[in-house]
Amino acid sequence: MKKYIVLCAGLCLALAMTSCKSSESAYKKAYEKAKQYDTQTAQHTAQPAYEEPAVVAPVQTRPANEVRQLDNYDNVSVRQEKVAVVSGNGLKAFSVVVGSFGLQSNAEGLQQRLKSAGYDAQIVKNEDRNMFRVVAATFDNKADAARSRDQFREQEAYKDAWLLSKQ
Repeated sequence: MKKYIVLCAGLCLALAMTSCKSSESAYKKAYEKAKQYDTQTAQHTAQPAYEEPAVVAPVQTRPANEVRQLDNYDNVSVRQEKVAVVSGNGLKAFSVVVGSFGLQSNAEGLQQRLKSAGYDAQIVKNEDRNMFRVVAATFDNKADAARSRDQFREQEAYKDAWLLSKQ
């Protein structure tokens, strides 16, 4: 009886040891899959046999204090809002906004400061957002409005000036 128990235990142990071992075919499949991935990536990143040399423009030295001027005002962002004039002569197609307030009295204070500085400041209200916008200048074309906005941004008090186009 002891012989049968030892024999069965040995047989069970042998089966357990052989069933846990990884099969060679699994390793082979993983190796082939990795090799296939490497060849695909190599094909996508392969350089052509002859490559044209890159043309490099000569470096132009400029003084450090030179300011770069952009003449392309087509790409200037303009915010479109539905606004109504509260105080002022009326808006043209593009306006420079230098302040936005929730209270009309705050907007009137900024309007008075701008008027004393010589600007034809106006107040408009965006009903959707319940905001009073202070318009420092208004223009018929986008380029003039963008130039004016840039001049306002040079002043510390109006560095967040932006363009408005009424709907």
